[in-house]
Amino acid sequence: MSETSKLSISLLEAAQSQKHITVNEALIRLDAACSLSVDDWNVILPPSSATEGQAFIIGTLPSGEWTGRDNQVAIWSNGGWIYLVPKAGWSAWNTMSGFELKFDGVVWQANATTISESGATTLGRVVNLDHSISAGATSATIPVIPHHAMVLGVTARVTTDITGSGLTSWSLGVAADATRYATGLGLMQNAFANGISGTPITYWTDTSLVLTPDAGTFSSGEVRISVHLLELVPPRSV
Repeated sequence: MSETSKLSISLLEAAQSQKHITVNEALIRLDAACSLSVDDWNVILPPSSATEGQAFIIGTLPSGEWTGRDNQVAIWSNGGWIYLVPKAGWSAWNTMSGFELKFDGVVWQANATTISESGATTLGRVVNLDHSISAGATSATIPVIPHHAMVLGVTARVTTDITGSGLTSWSLGVAADATRYATGLGLMQNAFANGISGTPITYWTDTSLVLTPDAGTFSSGEVRISVHLLELVPPRSV
C-alpha cells in the first residue's frame, strides 16, 4: 500500500474494505504532527500507562515495544502506539520542560537556534532559578550560569517582598561586579530587573549571581531569576 512521504500515512486503495481504519489513523497522525508537542523526550522505555494522545520522543537504544525506534515520535492511541519517523527540520515543543526541540536529521536538539549539516549547533536558552534570599550583606545563588556560556543578559522578578535592616534597594551582578546586571531595584513583589549585558559576556566556569543591598542588609525575600544565554555545540562525532 502506498504511503505519503512525510508522515507515512497509508493511502486508500480502490475497493479497500474498512476504509475508516486507514482514515482514522491518518487523522491521528495529522493531529499529532500539526504543531507537534511531546510530553517528554529522550525516553527509552515506554511508560507503563499513557493517556490518549500522549506523545514522546524516543531516545537512543530504547527497549520494550520501542526497540529499534530511536528518535521516532510515539503517540498513544486506542490502546497502542503509533509512530512518526521525523525528517530533518522537524520541530516539537517539550511541554514538560518548556523548550523547543529540533531534529537535525540524526538526533533531536534542545533549544537549538541554528543547526549546520554537521550537527554543529548554536543553543539559545533561558536558565531559570527561584532564589530565596538569605540574611546578610549579600546573597549568592547556586552556580546558575553554566561554563562556556555567553550571557546576553539577566532578568529577575521579586516574587516575595524583600526585607532587611536599612534596606532601600538592591543590585544584581556577580562576585567580580556586583552591579553588572542591575542596581536600584525595588523591594516589593513584582519589582523586576531587565539587565542587558551590553557586550555579551562569556563565563568560563560555572558562576553564581550575587544580590547585594544598595544600603543596609537583607533579612528575607524571594526572587525569580532568568539567565538569557547562548551556548555552542561542536559538530557531531565521525
